[in-house]
Amino acid sequence: MTTAILSDIHGNLEALEAVLAEIDRRRPDRIICLGDIVGYGASPNECLAQVRSRCETVLLGNHDAAASGGPEAARFNIYARVAAEWTMKTLTRDNREYLQRLPLTATHDSFFLVHASPACPRDWEYLLDRFDAEPQFHYFTESMCFIGHTHQPAIYLADPGGTKSLPLSEGALDPNRRYIVNVGSVGQPRDHDPRACFVLYHESSTTLEYVRVPYDIEGAQSKIRAAQLPEVLAARLATGE
Repeated sequence: MTTAILSDIHGNLEALEAVLAEIDRRRPDRIICLGDIVGYGASPNECLAQVRSRCETVLLGNHDAAASGGPEAARFNIYARVAAEWTMKTLTRDNREYLQRLPLTATHDSFFLVHASPACPRDWEYLLDRFDAEPQFHYFTESMCFIGHTHQPAIYLADPGGTKSLPLSEGALDPNRRYIVNVGSVGQPRDHDPRACFVLYHESSTTLEYVRVPYDIEGAQSKIRAAQLPEVLAARLATGE
């Protein structure tokens, strides 16, 4: 079975549509979304319509929680807070209630799914390096854990000598080892590559593939500006920062 795993769409319909077109070309068996469907971008309802119709499993992200009435916005910077407030007002009632019902974690076969961290899913911890990742292996039993949240692709390997950070081109993984995989961001990449990012996981061969997809950045920026959201939310799409 092949699974496409998405995260951090952030209301960017142009990026999501480009990713879904690439997924349709690759024809995986299922699509999973690790959360943060909304926030920052200007197309929250449109992105939710796509995710709700296309994804087999969808998790709650911190921006989803904030935009549907949760306390998370109090911890946001000013730009994220403004976007969360705008998104809350823009969401349909049905979409707000859908977000409120989303789970924090899920398990599929041999892998565990969470938006931020296995240890404290609703504390929204950022796993930014191998030192952040190391204690997290104690909080899931599966061989693979897929996360998002940081918007930065990464692969961490549990090792007796200390957690290792692996190159993204690693390809086939050892089925007898344990990994935490950050799938990157569809709509707000922050690894200095502005292309949308998602992962294909080929379970039969334990092979991981990062896929980068160009999309209409100017179209996404125009919508953010038309909605009078903070300019930084539009500008950074072009640089992936």
